[in-house]
Amino acid sequence: MTARSAAFAVPGDLTTLTGGYIYDLRLLAGLRALGREVAHIPLGASFPDPTQADMDQAAARLAAVPAGCPVIIDGLAMGAMERRVLTGMAAPVVALVHHPLAHESGLPPDRRGRLHRNERDNLALAAHVLVPSPHVAGVLAARYGVPADRITVARPGTDRPLGRVLRADPPLILSVGIQMPRKGHDVLLRALALVADRPWQAVIVGSALDAEHAAVLAGLVTALGLAGRVRLAGRVRDDALARLYGEASLFALATRYEGYGIVFDEAMAHGLPIVSCDTGAVPETVAPGAGLLVPPDDPGAFAEALARLLDEPGTRDRMAAASAQAGAALGGWEGTARLVGRVLDRVAAEG
Repeated sequence: MTARSAAFAVPGDLTTLTGGYIYDLRLLAGLRALGREVAHIPLGASFPDPTQADMDQAAARLAAVPAGCPVIIDGLAMGAMERRVLTGMAAPVVALVHHPLAHESGLPPDRRGRLHRNERDNLALAAHVLVPSPHVAGVLAARYGVPADRITVARPGTDRPLGRVLRADPPLILSVGIQMPRKGHDVLLRALALVADRPWQAVIVGSALDAEHAAVLAGLVTALGLAGRVRLAGRVRDDALARLYGEASLFALATRYEGYGIVFDEAMAHGLPIVSCDTGAVPETVAPGAGLLVPPDDPGAFAEALARLLDEPGTRDRMAAASAQAGAALGGWEGTARLVGRVLDRVAAEG
C-alpha cells in the first residue's frame, strides 16, 4: 500500500439514488481522480439492520485492510456494527455520518435508543469523523460525545446545470427525495390539495425504497383528487432529472429531517425558489432569501408557503435570484475530495 492508499466501505449498491449514496459515489470518484488508490469495500445490503452473515462478512473484509490504510466507513454500516468488527481492525477508521441513524423518522423509542447508544459507542472508536454539514457536526459533538477536533465538515459538491430549459406551463412544482416517511411527501401531497384551486403541476422524483410508504403515497394522490396533476415519477435518469429542474418554477420538499440535503444545492444551482421545513440542516443549507421554511408535519403552513410563491410572481422572482446567486457560489466535488484527502493523510500519519 502507498502513503496515498485508502479504502471506502459502503453497504449495498453504490448507484442507489439517495443523497448519501450520491455523496459516497462522487467522493470515491473524486478521490481516485486526484490520484489516490482507494479500494471500494462492498458491505451487505442489509445494513443498518444487518443479518449475521452480513455482519460476519463485514468483519472479515475490514480486518483484512492493512494498518497503514485508513478506511472510510459509511454511517449506514458504522452506526449499526457490532463493536467486535471495529476492534478487530488494524486499519484506522474514518466514519462518514450523513445523519445519525437514530434520527430516522418513525422509529420506536426502544430502537431509537439502541441505535443512539450503538452509534455513540462506535464513533468513539473512529480516528476521525466526516459529516456533510455543521448541523450534523453539532449533533455528534453535543449528543454523541465526539470531540469537535475529530470532526470535519465536508460539504457535498454541486454540478452546474447544462444549458437553459423553458419553464413548464402551468408552473411545475418539483420535489426530489426517496419515497420514505422522513421525506414528508405525504405532507406535500396534503398541502398541494389545499392549493388545488391554483394552476400548477407537480412531479415527485425518488425511488420507492419503502414499498409500503410508496403505496400510501399513491393512495393519497387518488384520495386527495390529485391524479392527473401529481406524478410520482420514481427513479429517473440523470438527464431527465436535469430537465425537470430546468422546467420547474419552484422546488418543494416537506422533509421531517435532513442531515444536509444535496437536493437543496441542486435546486439553488438551477435558481429555484424553495419551500421546505425548518428542521435539521435545512436552515443552514437553504441560502437566506432563497426559500420559505415552515414547521415540519404542517400541511397548512406548507400550503400557505406554496400559495405565496404561486400567487406572487415578484416574490418568486426575488427568491429565484437569491437562489441562483447562492447556487453559483457552491463548490464542486473536487474540493470535497481534496478536503477528505487531507483528512486521510492526517489519519494515516498519526497511525
